[in-house]
Amino acid sequence: MNDFLENKVAVVTGASEGIGLAVARLLAAGGAKVVLAARSEEKLRKAAVGLAGAAAVRADLRKPEDRENLLRQALERFGRIDILVNNAGQGIYGPFERISLADYREVMELNVFAVMDLMQKVIPVMRKQGGGRIMNISSMVSKNYYPNLAAYASTKYALNALSLTARRELEKDGIVVSVMHPKMMATRFGVNAVGGNAADSRADGKRAPGVDTAEDVAVKTMELLESGDPEASM
Repeated sequence: MNDFLENKVAVVTGASEGIGLAVARLLAAGGAKVVLAARSEEKLRKAAVGLAGAAAVRADLRKPEDRENLLRQALERFGRIDILVNNAGQGIYGPFERISLADYREVMELNVFAVMDLMQKVIPVMRKQGGGRIMNISSMVSKNYYPNLAAYASTKYALNALSLTARRELEKDGIVVSVMHPKMMATRFGVNAVGGNAADSRADGKRAPGVDTAEDVAVKTMELLESGDPEASM
């Protein structure tokens, strides 16, 4: 048991695989009650196996009603939400001049608007409880300028600004907002990206030179969650 996590209730989005699942496992191992959210019901059921007391909620976070339902179910089951990990996200690749506005809007809905909405909905809950932690998973691309990543990086630039401004505004309420910046990952992220071909990831989940695993990032994310620092990167 981790004293910091014991009996805390944590909601983790994008929790059926990758970083989200790795973080959920560490939260559960530390004594937290975890609510896992993702689109795939089958993957969620498998992810929840072995996580004592975990709840799985199927949710397409692009849909406002699914976001509302996720938090409602967490509260109905556990009565509180102490930690929110906004991990769900999608990449988008391609030259700036050929970015599809329709694709961009769809990725923005998941990477930015869904995170904003979940934060805005959980803030009153945490404020009433006397505090809480919000961890938003961004990316090191938001600190750099890479060809073919303008659309994706811009969603993470926006996420950084929203998160760190909210951090300043919510300090007085005991609500700590932090941002984690993974770099190249050994996950299926690139495979699942709009216009992607796994250019920034390894779909087999195995470590390669200069590439972090989901477990690597999860450990660093948990350290950031406990320290309450503003940001961390790999």
